[in-house]
Amino acid sequence: MLAQETIRRKRDGFALAAAEISEFVRALSNETLSEAQAAAFAMAVYFQGMDEAETVALTLAMRDSGTVLAWPDIDRPVADKHSTGGIGDNVSLMLAPIAAAAGLAVPMISGRGLGPTGGTLDKLESIPGYDVSPDAASLRRAIAEAGCAIVGQTGALAPADKRLYAIRDVTATVESMPLIVSSILSKKLAAGLQSLVLDVKFGSGAFMTSAADAADLARRLVTVANGAGLPTSALVTDMNEPLADAVGNAVEIENALSFLRGEKTGTRLETVVMELAAEMIVGAGLAEDRASAQAIAANALSSGRAMETFSKMVAALGGPSDFIEKSETYLPAAPVIRPVAAGRSGYLVASDARALGIGVVTLGGGRSKPGERIDHRVGFSGLLPLGAFVEAGAPLGLVHAATAGDCEAAMQTLRDAYIVGDEAPADRPLVIKRIGEA
Repeated sequence: MLAQETIRRKRDGFALAAAEISEFVRALSNETLSEAQAAAFAMAVYFQGMDEAETVALTLAMRDSGTVLAWPDIDRPVADKHSTGGIGDNVSLMLAPIAAAAGLAVPMISGRGLGPTGGTLDKLESIPGYDVSPDAASLRRAIAEAGCAIVGQTGALAPADKRLYAIRDVTATVESMPLIVSSILSKKLAAGLQSLVLDVKFGSGAFMTSAADAADLARRLVTVANGAGLPTSALVTDMNEPLADAVGNAVEIENALSFLRGEKTGTRLETVVMELAAEMIVGAGLAEDRASAQAIAANALSSGRAMETFSKMVAALGGPSDFIEKSETYLPAAPVIRPVAAGRSGYLVASDARALGIGVVTLGGGRSKPGERIDHRVGFSGLLPLGAFVEAGAPLGLVHAATAGDCEAAMQTLRDAYIVGDEAPADRPLVIKRIGEA
């Protein structure tokens, strides 16, 4: 089958057969397809779209372009969660050990920072020795010892997706819904999962600002994942402010440890983590209803088993065995840490979460070009939630910076990111929609 014929048919609005898509992806992965042809295909899909059957076929073909993991020696349900990302979204750091402590096996394939949103792998590399790219044997050993492992995508998992994404990134075709869906799900299917939960975010701190667009993406992801044989559900969650009270890398690791010690009760972060944990537990068949699942997750956290699991995971992947006990000696600290005072008294009524994410990148905690080294020390911490009352002169949060000059600029960013008003804002639901059958 000629690649140019497949491109022409999609350009002209025809639905492609599964065999057609499979052959095209095979050529993409073995590089007998030129970059120009791959770009033309991506543009054709961008303008003409794909129906459900085509998207399922593309997802499965990209999954099968590389290694598909299997877990025959694991006697637990194998599950994972994927987030579309947001500012201060460090949910994975707590969710994976909670789910593992509740009885799941969690091989969590995560990514690096993208634009203003931080990456889970970048955060974990704040921990000395932690290997985000273990070989297959080390990954299996970590799952066996800890029950979970948060690692990066290897070159063997869905390599066709890796090549196509790089081409989409420079041809203005990233935003195609079928290509987004197949890119996300092909990697999850390649991880050998038995169930999946999605956290699709919207708001000023997310890629999708509209709740309607986020719900549309969630529906497409759930439909295609289930069509590809992976039982999946999704939560659509609000990201109009940083989810954690810290934004950065090392500061978000410390925030996660505080959470696992039970010090973040009553927060938006706790709500999202425990809702997703319950969703994973029900989806894996370890509880019949959400109330029972929430109790299981709460016990995994309050008993200390989740913290112990996190510690085992860190050690199994090359980090210090005493990291939990001595995190302050291992995590890099910024040389300049200063509070940012509120200019007036009042309630925090709105925040520009994206501006804070860009602020971390400007401080050096994110990348302005691929492959750039980042400063794990910098960021923001102690951020107040929307609805909080703040006195004039009291801190809105802390800036962690490498230099005094960087700190001054970031302090202004933090001041500008919040609006203080005379009346408390209306409460916003955090989880606005659930999609799926689990």
